[in-house]
Amino acid sequence: MSYGSSSRFTILTVCTGNICRSPAAERLFRSAFGTNGDVAVGSAGIGALVGEPIHGPMANLLRDIEVDTEDFAARMLTEDLVRNADLILGMTREHRAAVVELAPAAVKRTFTIREFARLAAEVDRDELEANAGPDPTPGSRLAALVPLAAQHRAAVEAELDDVVDPFRRRDKVYRQSFDQILPTARTIARIALNL
Repeated sequence: MSYGSSSRFTILTVCTGNICRSPAAERLFRSAFGTNGDVAVGSAGIGALVGEPIHGPMANLLRDIEVDTEDFAARMLTEDLVRNADLILGMTREHRAAVVELAPAAVKRTFTIREFARLAAEVDRDELEANAGPDPTPGSRLAALVPLAAQHRAAVEAELDDVVDPFRRRDKVYRQSFDQILPTARTIARIALNL
């Protein structure tokens, strides 16, 4: 099955500097899906600190659960990155809006990460499997999940959608941010992997 511009389903996570929240989500997804599957994951920032590694406190939280943090360099969000992504997950509503402003056609496949996890959990698993094709893969499940999850969109309070920005704040704020990202990434991966 073909997705976007490649043979792999592509997830793009987006935050501001691309050194804390979106790389944490990217690396959690990469850890869940592995390197040989049909899911590719990348991240970018709307005001990226281009070339920077994952910020120390967030990298430590990832390493604590044995998630690789090496060989990362922050990059700026571009229209091409959005156009080539099958699912775009912003860390806040502001990031979601910035993606859609950059590429309006991406609106139906752009969510906040917490929003998408919440909506994905509402999708009927039998319906998902039926829409994922005759021999479902994580990529085909994600491709089927995006429109099914979008059907459940509803207005909620911003704090249910947004991941707190920990940059240059205390370690406990990094922990709070990480604790918002980790379960959402796990929920999405578990559904895609049919676990």
